[in-house]
Amino acid sequence: MKKIGFLLAFLCIGWIAVGQILQPITWSFDQQKKTGNTIELLFKTSIQNGWHVYGQNLPSGGPVSTSFHFNKVVGATLVGKVTSSSPMIKEYDKTFAMTLTWYEHQAVFIQKVTVTDPKKFLVSGYIEFMGCNDENCLPPAKIPFSFGKPVVQAVTSSSTKSTTVETHKGLVPAVAKVSQSAQSDSVQQTSDTATNVDNPAWKPVINQLNALGNSSGTNETHDPLWLIFLKGFLGGLLALFTPCVWPIIPLTVSFFLKRSANKRKAKRDAGLYGLSIIAIYLVLGVLITLIFGASALNSLSTNAFFNLFFFGLLILFAVSFFGAFELTLPASWTTKLDNKAESTSGIVSILLMAFTLALVSFSCTGPIIGTLLVDVAVNGSYLGPTIGMFGFALALAIPFMLFAMFPMWLKSMPKSGGWLNSVKVVLGFLELALALKFFSVADLAYGWRLLDREVFLVLWIVIFTLLGFYLLGKIKFAHDSDVQHVSVTRLFLSIVTFAFALYMVPGLWGAPLKAISAFAPPLYTQDFNLNPKSEHKIYNDYDQALEVAALEHKPLLIDFTGFGCVNCRKMEASVWTAPKVKQLMNEQFIVASLYVDDKASLPQPIEVTENGRTSLLTTVGDKWSYLQRSKFGANAQPFYVIVDAQGNPLTGSFSFTEEPEKFVEFLESGLKHKMKK
Repeated sequence: MKKIGFLLAFLCIGWIAVGQILQPITWSFDQQKKTGNTIELLFKTSIQNGWHVYGQNLPSGGPVSTSFHFNKVVGATLVGKVTSSSPMIKEYDKTFAMTLTWYEHQAVFIQKVTVTDPKKFLVSGYIEFMGCNDENCLPPAKIPFSFGKPVVQAVTSSSTKSTTVETHKGLVPAVAKVSQSAQSDSVQQTSDTATNVDNPAWKPVINQLNALGNSSGTNETHDPLWLIFLKGFLGGLLALFTPCVWPIIPLTVSFFLKRSANKRKAKRDAGLYGLSIIAIYLVLGVLITLIFGASALNSLSTNAFFNLFFFGLLILFAVSFFGAFELTLPASWTTKLDNKAESTSGIVSILLMAFTLALVSFSCTGPIIGTLLVDVAVNGSYLGPTIGMFGFALALAIPFMLFAMFPMWLKSMPKSGGWLNSVKVVLGFLELALALKFFSVADLAYGWRLLDREVFLVLWIVIFTLLGFYLLGKIKFAHDSDVQHVSVTRLFLSIVTFAFALYMVPGLWGAPLKAISAFAPPLYTQDFNLNPKSEHKIYNDYDQALEVAALEHKPLLIDFTGFGCVNCRKMEASVWTAPKVKQLMNEQFIVASLYVDDKASLPQPIEVTENGRTSLLTTVGDKWSYLQRSKFGANAQPFYVIVDAQGNPLTGSFSFTEEPEKFVEFLESGLKHKMKK
């Protein structure tokens, strides 16, 4: 059975055009009387042919398990955990490298409950599950449930042997309900306890917004392919100057030249060797794309758990480059490939030699490739991993081909030495600095406030200051050679490093630091700011901002943003701070920044029916993400919309630019439409 990776499942078919919505899995809820005051809560799922629902308690790293969350238990106590006696399929899945379980056609899950107060009896919560077929997966969904009026009340004698079953189809769930028709622009609410989405200002305006057209901002939310290629190429160049790769170049080229008396054949073999290196890394990039998919890679940018994982991964890479240990593959792999290469001939032999290079150099190239793929994962496109690996492999392969064509250049090639280890250590410092960016995303999303802007800047200042001292030979690691004198290269690099560290110092007092705005936490997280007037008055609640807009008779600029959104930080630091933009936003607009990845819990979950599918909104970010999708028909950030006090758009939407003039045109366009009204 074909399985789709866990990440791809999240966005695989989450947003499908109206009329193509899949609802292959439905749930119903019953109660069943047992002995005494014990009853069974029944969770029944009906599954269409070809689809399946995953079982409970799957290993981490796989698909989403079916899980039952009980938010409120009144007048009763839960007995044990949810169980199921329905037929379950259990197979080993090669894609996930683990044993998975799932149900087909139908399944019944049972939770035993002891009723302690029938009059107050209430059990509510939600089911989280994921459904797949052989071709695709539905995004994980949360289905609310609520049980009231226990069936024990209908039993007159506790000694009866009969079983009473009561089906509850009209229960009022203990969550706010929102329903959005797939065919109309209407939003309704049956309870006003957790949100104000019954406000007409939540009414979808997708058609109106489309009629106004898009403004001049670009919808490009990820790095262009040429930049991804350039990053990969630079990564390959850095990998060349490491102790795992540089010494191999002359040995490999000499091998090809001595292998054949025919110089033309030797050069051809060296060329094939370089092409083999490119092919190996291209295959790696393609595999990553096929396993994860573009949508899933882009979704990682705002996923706190994955950002924490990347943080730990980059710290591991940095420690490895500092010399604490080496990330190596099993030596038996290299030995087998090397022996195989010697026993074969022709193209197969050359390809095996290229594989041997990839394995031998892994301790140096692995962290560089890992960092590149992490960057592509949160900023890349569908072709990102492949293009990045192509750039990396091309930089790695070019020297082998050039030195084979011009063997005399080998004499002028710098000799191996301690400088190669210095390259690794410098990369270690850079990995350490980059790791903090990923921790910052998770820190902002969950509101931990462990890495506020001033703390982040202090750590970066210390890291790059230490790097400058290392380049001057004042700091030495275990594998470093003594620095007898400071070379010109080291001197200039240390100047750049110290200058960068000093550049960040004013940021401790509130300077915007535009050059690192994409990495540093937002300015509002900084407690000590000598220039608070530079910040805009920003609201973080849509309904509250609308009320202020109505009172002050100003249009509302809605900024759909995310803590992990790199382009959002660029806009705030480079565009919002431009004098004309700042003046317009401060004087002419009410501004609301809505974070779609805010993990703060809502006071009460909100049940929504969107495009015919019911799900729960449990966090503040869920709520604003729903607003962006349902009202404006978009789900990428940054995303800007100008509306009046009733929530009607005044001009087209705007996505991203690094040119303040274009954003000024967008703002002025909204003001002109306001005046016409």
